[in-house]
Order: sequence, then structure tokens, then C-alpha cells
Amino acid sequence: MTKYVALLRGINVGGHHKVPMAELRVALEKLNLKNVMTLLNSGNVLFESDGSDLENTIEEHLEKTFGFPIPTILRKYKTILALYANNPFKNIKVTKETRLYVSFLKNEVDTDLELPYKSEDHSFEIIKKRNSTICSVLDLSVSKTPKAMDALEKFYGKELTTRNWNTVERIVKKATE
Repeated sequence: MTKYVALLRGINVGGHHKVPMAELRVALEKLNLKNVMTLLNSGNVLFESDGSDLENTIEEHLEKTFGFPIPTILRKYKTILALYANNPFKNIKVTKETRLYVSFLKNEVDTDLELPYKSEDHSFEIIKKRNSTICSVLDLSVSKTPKAMDALEKFYGKELTTRNWNTVERIVKKATE
């Protein structure tokens, strides 16, 4: 069995597309996924499976179960663990105004964007992209309303989901409990 992390996009945000985590867990267990665990209310799921085409199977099942599309991005847990172990933010000076983000692309996207990229106002920086994972830094001391998601979608499209680095750390810790 392989351990996976499913990252669901757009659920439980602003009162829209509500998906209770207990119901999500039950729905995924119906797909014969094993050791299903949810983390936070934002759609982070750990599970084990030896199945194939899991991403599409999960998306189709969740849409039937909850009545709306739930974009799902799947990563092997060992990929998340390697990201965590190689901490792409280790050289970033973190203040109370700094936010560290990891965006996961559904599919690899080619772009001629040179990295590191900084927004014009220097409030947002994409520091690294490896395979289908983008690491970025937000500086709220520069702007309280940075256009980070706009920049990510402009360069990489809308088939992505973003997590705070703290969430990535919590996923790793949850998987080792």
C-alpha cells in the first residue's frame, strides 16, 4: 500500500461548499481507501491505497456524494515528506508579517517565468518551483492585500491548490502519529 495526501480545493471557504470532515472520511472509505485521516477543515486527507487513477476516482465520487465538483490534487506522502525534509524556506527570514506557502499543481505547467519572481510591490515572491510544486513567500508588511493568487494563476493556471507551510508541517506530523 502507498500512503497519499489528497489536497481538496475550494471546500469550507467563506461558508461555501461545506464538507464536514467526518462525512468526507466516510465518503473516501467507501472507495476502499485505508487509514483515512483528515486534517484541519480545509480538505487535507491522508490515506493508503494500492489503487490506480485515484485522483479522478476521488473527484468523481466526491462530486456525486456532495453535489458539487471538488478539485482534488494527489501527492504521494513521500513527496510531501521530502519537501518538508528539504525545507525550501530555511533561508527565509520569517517575521510575524511573513507567510510561507506551497502550491500544488494538478499537472505540470510550462512557463518561461524566471525564478525567483517578485511582484512589483515586492509583497509576493515565488522562490522555487520543482516538478509540480511552487514555494512562495508573502510579506504582509508591504501590502495587506497582495495579489498572490492572481500571480500564481496567471503563470500556472487555476488547477492548483495552496497550503500554508504550517499545514504541510502538520500533515507530516499527523502521518507519523
